Amino acid sequence: MPPTARPVTPHLALLTAIVALALVASGIKPFDRTTWALEVAPVMVALPLMWATRHSFPLTALLAALIGLHCLVLILGGAYSYARVPLGFWLQDLFSLSRNPYDKIGHFMQGFVPALLAREILLRGRHVNGPRMAAFLSICVALAVSAMYELIEWWAALALGQGADEFLGTQGDPWDTQSDMFLALLGATTAMVSLARWHDRQLRIFASRP
Repeated sequence: MPPTARPVTPHLALLTAIVALALVASGIKPFDRTTWALEVAPVMVALPLMWATRHSFPLTALLAALIGLHCLVLILGGAYSYARVPLGFWLQDLFSLSRNPYDKIGHFMQGFVPALLAREILLRGRHVNGPRMAAFLSICVALAVSAMYELIEWWAALALGQGADEFLGTQGDPWDTQSDMFLALLGATTAMVSLARWHDRQLRIFASRP
């Protein structure tokens, strides 16, 4: 069967159904409509892009599942605003933290998932030689994504003024930007260390296709 005629993989259809249901539910009565729109915007980009490239560049099941999980993290943060997510309050009480840490989960995922996506593109496209260089560049890409997101937050703050407070979610932390990027670095590094072998096994499926 030619690549353009490949059927849609079941995991992509299931992922889309789950994320779409969560997205609709989160948009019914979000805490702040503007914040919700800003937070779920990456979801609106990721899902259509995955469908548009499902034949030319279908993702491994591992990466697709992690993108779906990342989408759910973003959707939950958008529905409540990151500083008000109930899971974050539970973690705050459990670890006796001074703030709701849910946004840090989001920034960890912001490094974890883009790093694995970069690794998949680099290795499948044979843009690098060897897993070590792929890991290094993947971490660099994740940090670049994190830095760009911080710039977007800055631009939103300038454009919206006080209306961007919920989107920024700093909760009075003067080092919020730096800790966000550090969590992204930690997430990217964790992905490279913990998932490389699993990812390589799934990448071999594409390498064996004619």
